Amino acid sequence: MRTGVAPNLASQTQPARRRVSIERTFNAAVEDVWELWTTKDGIESWWGPDGFEVKVHKLDVRPGGELRYDMSAIAPDQIEFLKKAGMSLTTPSLVTYTEVVPRKRLAFTQLVDFIPNVKPYEVAMMVEFDATPQGVRMVLTLDAMHDEYWTKMAVMGWESELDKLAKLLH
Repeated sequence: MRTGVAPNLASQTQPARRRVSIERTFNAAVEDVWELWTTKDGIESWWGPDGFEVKVHKLDVRPGGELRYDMSAIAPDQIEFLKKAGMSLTTPSLVTYTEVVPRKRLAFTQLVDFIPNVKPYEVAMMVEFDATPQGVRMVLTLDAMHDEYWTKMAVMGWESELDKLAKLLH
């Protein structure tokens, strides 16, 4: 799962951060997977880890375009965790697309501004889609977070989200 140290996907001016990759293969058409990543209804149907829901307010899938959404805790365990951590139950989020190659690649940065006592920063991510005879091979690569705990939480969150995506595609 780990890919070692590599330049930050967001900016060559920032220090190098480790990158993490998560790979999945879906028994689906690439158009269907792409639609779930690039439409309001698609994103709202699976984005957010288990116990959370997402409401999209703005979606402009082009380089420089934005995805603005709120992610809200809806399950008791997640609500309790956020309360104990001193975090809001609903977090507004900002994604800025940096590269869009239809049905091949999405690259974007996500503003991390919700962690108590941590200065906001961006995490770069890239999702690559490869149509194969078995379906769609998808690789999500993201910058590590500011520490190992939050990197682990981000990976666990994405794995949960991708499980939800897989259920929609089968």
